[in-house]
Amino acid sequence: MLGLKALAVAKTQLGSQEKPLGSNWGHPVQDYLAAVGIGFPASWCMAFVYWCFREVQSPPPLIKTGGVLRAWNEADKKYRVKGDPQPGDIFIMDFGKGLGHTGIVEKTDKTFIYTVEGNSNDSGSREGIEVTRKQRPKIKIKGYLRY
Repeated sequence: MLGLKALAVAKTQLGSQEKPLGSNWGHPVQDYLAAVGIGFPASWCMAFVYWCFREVQSPPPLIKTGGVLRAWNEADKKYRVKGDPQPGDIFIMDFGKGLGHTGIVEKTDKTFIYTVEGNSNDSGSREGIEVTRKQRPKIKIKGYLRY
């Protein structure tokens, strides 16, 4: 499964940070953003996910975008998951007003997903500083994409 391979790539990036912190810039963040054609500091969680998938299949089947909700809205419906997520699935969060957050599911239980995600931090912000592992309640998730 492509998602499991992308998850393995994501794990190699754990601890990678923006430089300077809080800038949405610096290497490797610039590389993630460049993967979706963004050449300036920007929110980078979706770019990180795209980059991980591109590392294992070029081009990947994902929508090439830095926009979380665009990735969800424009994804072929056959990639939308019905039921519980699996490791390697992409989670989508919708905060309203066009703001979202995403990452890759590492494992799951009845209540939570455990993820690897970019542009987050210890508090789980959608505007963090690094690639990190998070625990998120399933009820906060809009949906999942499986490639």
